[in-house]
Amino acid sequence: MATKQILRAQLRSYPANGHSAYLPQVRKIVLEYCQKLPSSTNTRTFISNDLQRVAWQNPHVEFVVKQRNGHEPIARGFYVNGRDKVVPLQKFEVNGVEKKVQLLLDSSGAKIKQLKKGRIVESTTEAARGIWSGLHVDTPFKI
Repeated sequence: MATKQILRAQLRSYPANGHSAYLPQVRKIVLEYCQKLPSSTNTRTFISNDLQRVAWQNPHVEFVVKQRNGHEPIARGFYVNGRDKVVPLQKFEVNGVEKKVQLLLDSSGAKIKQLKKGRIVESTTEAARGIWSGLHVDTPFKI
């Protein structure tokens, strides 16, 4: 009986999110601020006091600090899927700036899509009789 040769390329596994592994979707966060505008004060405070801690907690993300004179402060997240998200930071306190950076870290970068009208559950296959609910029958379902 002949054995089939296994090529090295067939043994390769591709990274994917699943129950045993999680791949963060964000790859880079750019913080842009102005050195002189008062609306950038809290962003500058966050950069000088807290950014190093956040960067150590997220070693998979590249953090870039960019000075843009005359512009309002923003945080821009770049994602693996090629998209980016921009969050303005001018009206937030220092902890609010950190929450917005955390929002960019937790986001997937996917475009926000609305659920179809009248549907609560999204499924890859459409049910023939719709979604069953114990509240929509003549006699209520009892446990």
